[in-house]
Amino acid sequence: MSQFDRAELDEMVQRWVEENKRCEAAGDWKPLAQMYTEDATYGWNYGPQQDFMAVGRDEIRDIALGQEMFGLEGWQYPYQEFVVDERSGNVIGLWKQVADATRVDGSHYSVHGIGGSWFRYGGDFQWSWQRDFFDFGNVSALFMEMITDGALSDGMNARIQRSVSGEKLPGWYPAGGAPVPLW
Repeated sequence: MSQFDRAELDEMVQRWVEENKRCEAAGDWKPLAQMYTEDATYGWNYGPQQDFMAVGRDEIRDIALGQEMFGLEGWQYPYQEFVVDERSGNVIGLWKQVADATRVDGSHYSVHGIGGSWFRYGGDFQWSWQRDFFDFGNVSALFMEMITDGALSDGMNARIQRSVSGEKLPGWYPAGGAPVPLW
């Protein structure tokens, strides 16, 4: 017997995809915060030394979807596939990262490989938990290629400067030190 209604989960995924597309087109992901429960958590790993964690809808809106998406305006994250488990309410969404900038040959800069988001459904068409995963090495390699080619936007340059400044950024924690376990 399933704990979650499959049709409801499928509708949640469809709503999520549509809202993502709308936010990408607007260059503002903050409205996605409405799709999380008030006490939701959202985190990911930034390599061997850093984790990111937002706790609660306000931090998800202001930090995860605001601060952490700054400089990525114009980027797209098209979902490739979803895996839905109605017994647990877990959903895995696999996506690509595609920059709006193009190479000399006209191809878009894009992270090699695939990333994803692991969601837990909280009912009422909201996620209660999200963890992203991506190949940090391939992301870093793409950013280095874009730096070398002079293809970074001003916002992306500012984002990189901020992240290497040594400044303590909200939501960033030493690996394993987030207020909520990453996994």
